[in-house]
Amino acid sequence: MTVADIFDLSGRVAIVSGGSRGIGKAIAERYALAGAKVVLSSRRQAALDEAARVICEAGGEAVGIAAHNGDKQALKALVEATTERYGRLDILVNNAATNPHFGAVLEADDSHWRKTLEVNLMGNIWLTQAAVAQMRAGGGGKIINVASIVGLTPRRFQGIYSLTKAAAISLTKTLATELGPDNIQVNAIAPGLVKTQFAQALWSNEDLLAQVLARTPVGRIGQPEDMAGIALFLASSASDYTTGAVFVLDGGVTASSL
Repeated sequence: MTVADIFDLSGRVAIVSGGSRGIGKAIAERYALAGAKVVLSSRRQAALDEAARVICEAGGEAVGIAAHNGDKQALKALVEATTERYGRLDILVNNAATNPHFGAVLEADDSHWRKTLEVNLMGNIWLTQAAVAQMRAGGGGKIINVASIVGLTPRRFQGIYSLTKAAAISLTKTLATELGPDNIQVNAIAPGLVKTQFAQALWSNEDLLAQVLARTPVGRIGQPEDMAGIALFLASSASDYTTGAVFVLDGGVTASSL
């Protein structure tokens, strides 16, 4: 067996939520490059079709299926459509998220709480419930939850979002213990600040960006592609003995005392 064989995803099927842009898109592209058939999901079909087109033109196989991460029935239908099309499901990346409130926790509207909890937490649970049934039938699988370093150390004005990412980390560890006997490995990625449209309010603010860079040993913020390597490892046979782990990708922010 070669190193390429260990990371080969040929014949495997992956769902990547929030897959039309940013971190999700970068992960989907890396999976397709490794041979996986990739199903991208998000709210907007047009954006999904464009992301899938790019993957297919590069020689991969991908399709977009619109599904709101806060809609339980839509997520169930997403898994059903995936298995109807490809006959199996091996990999799930819970990447979709929202953050409608930037401010003090106690000043947030109830609608902000409901939306963030529904999309970032319950949506991941609903999608995982549907996916696990298929993974069990197929003899195992891989689940990767995209959390955040703010789930480890909350940041000011990101309290609700931080709370949901802390929950994602706790959910990862719980599912790892529950699903281990089913040969399903569950792990989390905790990115720092990444240059995505989702985080644009942070990296486009010169003062905030300067503060982040001042405590980042590598001297830059992340790019979506920086998250794809660990996601490939966690989806491949190389990680068969890895479960319940949280992988921090933040350029050294949480390790540094700068």
